[in-house]
Amino acid sequence: MTKPAPAVTPNTWSFLRDPMIKPTGFREYDARWKYPGEINLPGMTALGLGLGTQMHRRGIEPVIAVGNDYRDYSLAIKNALMLGLMQAGIQVKDIGPALSPMAYFAQFHLDAPAVAMVTASHNPNGWTGVKMGFERPLTHGPDEMGELRDIVLQGRGEPRAGGSYEFVDGVREAYLDDLVGDFRMTRKLKVVCATGNGTASAFAPDLFERIGVEVVPSHNTLDYTFPHYNPNPEAMEMLHDMAASVKASGADFALGFDGDGDRCGVVDDEGEEIFADKVGVIMARDLSKIYPNATFVADVKSTGLFAADPELQKNGVKADYWKTGHSHMKRRVKEIGALAGFEKSGHYFLAEPVGRGYDCGMRVAVEICKLMDRNPDMSMSDLRRALPVTWSTPTMSPHCPDEEKYDVLARLVAKLVAKHEAGDSFAGQKVKEVVTVNGARVILENGSWGLVRASSNTPNLVVVCESAQSEDEMRAIFAELDAVIRTEPSVGEYDQKI
Repeated sequence: MTKPAPAVTPNTWSFLRDPMIKPTGFREYDARWKYPGEINLPGMTALGLGLGTQMHRRGIEPVIAVGNDYRDYSLAIKNALMLGLMQAGIQVKDIGPALSPMAYFAQFHLDAPAVAMVTASHNPNGWTGVKMGFERPLTHGPDEMGELRDIVLQGRGEPRAGGSYEFVDGVREAYLDDLVGDFRMTRKLKVVCATGNGTASAFAPDLFERIGVEVVPSHNTLDYTFPHYNPNPEAMEMLHDMAASVKASGADFALGFDGDGDRCGVVDDEGEEIFADKVGVIMARDLSKIYPNATFVADVKSTGLFAADPELQKNGVKADYWKTGHSHMKRRVKEIGALAGFEKSGHYFLAEPVGRGYDCGMRVAVEICKLMDRNPDMSMSDLRRALPVTWSTPTMSPHCPDEEKYDVLARLVAKLVAKHEAGDSFAGQKVKEVVTVNGARVILENGSWGLVRASSNTPNLVVVCESAQSEDEMRAIFAELDAVIRTEPSVGEYDQKI
């Protein structure tokens, strides 16, 4: 395979013949492109050849499990990817349409060392991508992605003999059986199951019924046009719809899943949308009773309660704040032997003995139902109200071009660090520290904080603020942080505001 030609553009003869791959699609921990404007089918074949070459170079047994999400173009993308993998001498085990966690499960179920899942995750239609990994339950991080990018873009993919194709049936049933085990609810539970017509529609309702939960369906028909909203349980549009379904049905709570099923969002019985990091604290409280002195990893966008909550402290919990991103978090959970990792986006990483360490929205749904079963006298709103009160923004994403966002972020981090070093106040408070492990998390003396980082998946920055004191302070933190962000002219408008 020759290296991708920069002159290739859509709707040309070369577009049907030569690889076209926009370099920015190789991101920190997976690959994402707009299709067909940023990658074509020959480009996806080149990616498969590069991935297979990377497996051989690293001494990985040449066997890979491959799946695809439910979008109208994902099968064509997967077929092109598999062609490249077979050209590289890889034995492909095609598990068919799948959730990302089903593909991760297939690595264990089929004893396959590698996985490649064709999905745009929660990105809207028009995007595609691949989540991939070699060392289960881990997926590619920056080092592996950088190596793969160089192999592909420099045309260093190496064809070899030995490639093969096999369609493996039955993985969906095995995945659901593994999730359910022998668990059955002992209390009555009525749950809104929100899937936004995405891939989880083929899994979540069946899963709930198997464990004895009454299902209130919400957009559970597979429809790759996403006629109601893009399935993303971090977006207020989906959360508001879930809340309306709870109020209309009298359900105990709602659980919502993103486009590839690796994230889960929660709305309680009163229609309150509980941000995923707060749900993580609720789960950590419950798990730490069963597994005292556990370590939990939280991403830098998450609430400070993982470190400050008195109940977690009483149970001996150690909190570790780490880089946002499913690959970063999976790796950190494994490296330090944490029981679980929690991201504000709704990616949860439940390790042994609860899960296998990868992010699975279906596993989270089962564990939330188990949590409710262990607390038969508590409602989800009771569990929410039992947490210390904080005021936090949704995850906000001002536009910033992929080609510029990391340079912009570097300047913003420097400006925020300089404010701290100069002793400047921030929202009327003294700055305790600026954590720069992933962007800049400005932590005030009272525990409140504001974060700016670069999105790894889309052309934007990410902004989150939390106050331990009041909504007014939260808004003041945002205003202070936004004033610094506005010094960068290439940063555009926010996708949503507080």
